[in-house]
Amino acid sequence: MKVIVQRSKKSSVSVNNQVVGSIDKGLVLLVGFTYEDNADIIAKMVHKILNLRIFDDENGVMNKSILDVNGEILSISQFTLYADSKKGNRPSYIQALPGDKASPLYDLFNQKLKESIKVATGIFGADMQVNILNDGPITIILEETKS
Repeated sequence: MKVIVQRSKKSSVSVNNQVVGSIDKGLVLLVGFTYEDNADIIAKMVHKILNLRIFDDENGVMNKSILDVNGEILSISQFTLYADSKKGNRPSYIQALPGDKASPLYDLFNQKLKESIKVATGIFGADMQVNILNDGPITIILEETKS
């Protein structure tokens, strides 16, 4: 499982020119799944995201989590995180989990996040336009694998 985490001041996702999800201060998560991903990996990733200290404290030091700042999450499914472009110029997505298997994992991921924080999402598999006002800019790449 790969997640690109971006600290955001305000972000939204639209499908067919309609906003389907938006947040104010918080995190935008671009989320991709591969073949060995499961509920245990999702639980580890959710814990890491909720406790990742990338928000400024009173001294301007990144020492607070999204929970500490009462932020929100915008979660976007993104199979292209598993693009392999080692050969040629057209990426291969063979390592990305097919949609019928990734969708339930994505739903579980968002459900687990919603147990602790407000979460907005895009629409799985849709052609989405994502507007991210990256704060910092702060962008972190997280990956969890089966141990």
